[in-house]
Amino acid sequence: MNLKDESVLREMNLYPLWVRKNAPAPSAIQTQEILDVVPAVVSLSQSSPRQEAAPSLPQGTASPVLHSSHEKGCALDWPALKQAVTDCTACKLRAGCAQTVMGAGDENADWFFVGEHPVEMAEDESKLLTNMLAAIQLKRGTHTYISTVIKCRPAQDSHPSADEISTCLPYLQQQIALIKPKLIVALGKTAAMALLGKDVPLGSLRGSLHEYQGIPVVVTYHPAYLLRSPAEKARAWEDLKLAVKTMQGVGV
Repeated sequence: MNLKDESVLREMNLYPLWVRKNAPAPSAIQTQEILDVVPAVVSLSQSSPRQEAAPSLPQGTASPVLHSSHEKGCALDWPALKQAVTDCTACKLRAGCAQTVMGAGDENADWFFVGEHPVEMAEDESKLLTNMLAAIQLKRGTHTYISTVIKCRPAQDSHPSADEISTCLPYLQQQIALIKPKLIVALGKTAAMALLGKDVPLGSLRGSLHEYQGIPVVVTYHPAYLLRSPAEKARAWEDLKLAVKTMQGVGV
């Protein structure tokens, strides 16, 4: 391991995670695997990008403002989109939601990170996300935008239902259309499922390059999950390496 690799892994609180005595053989992660092996980039370009998109929105569930805009064939600008989210009452989550959350960051970002729903991150979770970005030479708010599939916080931080996802998804789709990122990183299964339209284990989506409306998508674990399962941080590092390699391929 060279000093540069060691420094990057320390940013993610990875180093020296795999140096554990008496660790079970099946979960042991070799240094060589982490530093030298980048997962093969498997393109899904043989499938239509429209087929890979998330499920279509059921009739009558969209915000009236957003629905009207789509009917006219025009896109909302940022002020109109933010107001549409604020005014939305299309699902039961809004009744118990004190404030909607669009996202945060550079509205002209190259990197677009998508989580599940807006929650107040614990200090260690927020720090880990910051470290994950720093590990690939990124900083919050600089060339990055962080958003969520759901714009309201579900009761007791429960996972959003399929109906809630399909109702709120057009707002995320509109954000992506406005930002036009060069890469999307899906943080967790809910984000991956919404963007790719696939209800499959997260592990089967990792390590390959996917596509949403012509934009490359890399799937990895959510920081909250990594805190519960720290051994998976090494796999998240593989995903970030794939993201960097993909961005280098598009000239960023």
